[in-house]
Amino acid sequence: MFNNFKKILILAPHTDDGEFGCGGTIAKLIKGGKKIYYVAFSTCEASVPKDFPKDILKKELKQATKTLGIKSKNLTILNYPVRHFPQNRQAILEDMIKLKNKIVPDLIFMPSLHDIHQDHLTIAQEGLRAFKQSSILGYEDVWNNLTFNTICFVHLTELIIKKKIEAIKKYKSQSKKLYATAKFIRSLAHVRGIQIGTEYAEAFEVIRWIIN
Repeated sequence: MFNNFKKILILAPHTDDGEFGCGGTIAKLIKGGKKIYYVAFSTCEASVPKDFPKDILKKELKQATKTLGIKSKNLTILNYPVRHFPQNRQAILEDMIKLKNKIVPDLIFMPSLHDIHQDHLTIAQEGLRAFKQSSILGYEDVWNNLTFNTICFVHLTELIIKKKIEAIKKYKSQSKKLYATAKFIRSLAHVRGIQIGTEYAEAFEVIRWIIN
């Protein structure tokens, strides 16, 4: 499925969204020799638990993406204020266009267009505008999705699931969230796997698919 894609860009509204939404697929693509680029649009300093330093998510992001195999030079970290993306819509779009011109990605992973979090929805809407000439898959953050069309599936092995869980465990500041547990990550992957007759998978919405 991914043989024709060489450069793949992950759009993450917040520091951990890419790992939750498509961490297994990222690890699988890197194992297959693909170039993965990751951009986080916020380090969410205003949402950091009081017992942690304000820059903790930036540090955890670097650890998590390294665990998945993303090279540090391919990681872009921006600092838009969390929960205020709609007010920064135009600046976000311009940053996306800069990335598009710099990287020239073949495939984009971004939040679903049915994600009700204001930051996630802004990234999805502006991502479609910026990368409308590329293939786009929407990833699944089930706690935010009003609905989700499971159209595309990526088969994952036990080894890849462990890699995803290992990466998400780097976010110690987020460990109290119910969806940050290994049990939940594995359970969702199992449900998606059952849908295609395998043990584990990640599911995506096909937002735009271009065949050359």
